[in-house]
Amino acid sequence: MASNQYRLVWEDQFSDDDPVDRNRWDFDIGTGDNGWGNQEAQCYTDRTDNARCENQRLIIEAHREDYQGQRFTSARLKSKMSWTYGRLQVKAKLPSGRGLWPAIWMLPRTKIYGNAYWPDNGEIDVMEQVGYDPNKIVSSVHTAKYNHMKNTQPTHGVDVPDACSNFKIYTLDWTSDQLEMFVGDDNQPFEQRILVWDKGNQGWERWPFDNDFFIILNIAIGGTW
Repeated sequence: MASNQYRLVWEDQFSDDDPVDRNRWDFDIGTGDNGWGNQEAQCYTDRTDNARCENQRLIIEAHREDYQGQRFTSARLKSKMSWTYGRLQVKAKLPSGRGLWPAIWMLPRTKIYGNAYWPDNGEIDVMEQVGYDPNKIVSSVHTAKYNHMKNTQPTHGVDVPDACSNFKIYTLDWTSDQLEMFVGDDNQPFEQRILVWDKGNQGWERWPFDNDFFIILNIAIGGTW
């Protein structure tokens, strides 16, 4: 779909030097179940030490500190709004450091399909990067039939050597029959296509992506990649 066929329905420019806008974002707090399902080492907080707006940017900051039984803290934000189909774009400069795991991703608002919320109802990983391979940007999709527990998930990475030194634009184009992820910059936002996933003909086990999903922005520490 051409850019002029979209209309803006939601944005956050993080323009005020204040805590994160609670009218737009919720926080996950704590250590989750089994380190948020991935044996992650951080405790998520809603403190301004870990997430705040500063100089027209959202800062998500991980710290090495003893906190509620964990050795690290960080933040994980969830948009209060959710959507079905459209274009999502996030402009971000990624952190560098072994053990860091930043992500821009989406989960469904409600459980509609199958017996389990995850993976039956889907996950869209627009951008993931791990600290031991900082020049690689990865996009993935998880569904009931295709997910990392079965080692069947569609996933692909591209080289972005300056992802930690310059701001990049990460894009999801989501239609009724296709997901496409891209990475680029202000001049060429669609410079590299990372991943394409089509609806196919296997029903919801392949394509649960016809319901509202919300945005997640976070930095995890450690975990099983």
